[in-house]
Amino acid sequence: MTRTVKQLFDLTGQTALVTGGSRGLGLQMAHALGEAGARLMLSSRKAADLEEAVAELKAAGIEADYIAADCGQEEDIRRLARETVQKLGRVDILLNNAGASWGAAAEAHPVSAWDKVMNLNVRGYFILAQEVANLSMIPNRHGRILNVASIAGLAGNPPEMQTIAYNTSKGAVVNFTKALAGEWGRYGITVNAICPGFFPSKMTYGLLEKLGAENMASHAPLLRLGDDEDLKGLTLLYASDAGKHITGQWLAVDGGVSAIIGG
Repeated sequence: MTRTVKQLFDLTGQTALVTGGSRGLGLQMAHALGEAGARLMLSSRKAADLEEAVAELKAAGIEADYIAADCGQEEDIRRLARETVQKLGRVDILLNNAGASWGAAAEAHPVSAWDKVMNLNVRGYFILAQEVANLSMIPNRHGRILNVASIAGLAGNPPEMQTIAYNTSKGAVVNFTKALAGEWGRYGITVNAICPGFFPSKMTYGLLEKLGAENMASHAPLLRLGDDEDLKGLTLLYASDAGKHITGQWLAVDGGVSAIIGG
């Protein structure tokens, strides 16, 4: 029997691992998954931040736990996957969101900073996806992988925005998503990317202070920045059976910015 829309979007009985889930966009997307019924495991580097996030989720009636881990370190990533599977029994949904940026002109950008951004934003996504797939998704012939990219991965920047490593890493995430979708579709795993535009967050604070939030919003056709609801819909589409025939895709959630810069 054909399911209703509510049934297709329902995540009751599903489990989800969310990296970078203690604040900002990661916590917003965790709320979306939990509000739809998923049991959550959050991860970030700092246990204190995770405790606050889990308390917030539990106050909203969401079942959540956390594991502190550094997604820039291979052994920590593999430990995170193992412990999550042990605690939840399996991982149905992986939300790769942990990330870093670095502001510097390309001609002066430290190589060490380049490596830090690439290790977390690209290498970390690959290692965690590989480990979760091998431990849970491939044996179960089912999985949803959501990779958080960025509109910064779709094009270059104006001269005042100097984030060459971040842009490069997010462009890599977009193509990583496509390549992985091509390989893992036979296992019943979908892999899709979310490309946020500008949202007020700890990562974007410095840039918004420098360029001005109103100025940044004025460049979007919708004349606004993202808020703490705007990623929920796409997150749930990718994670649920409503999106079971969608894989290898990216979608910008950016108020239309990428439509006018040729994204």
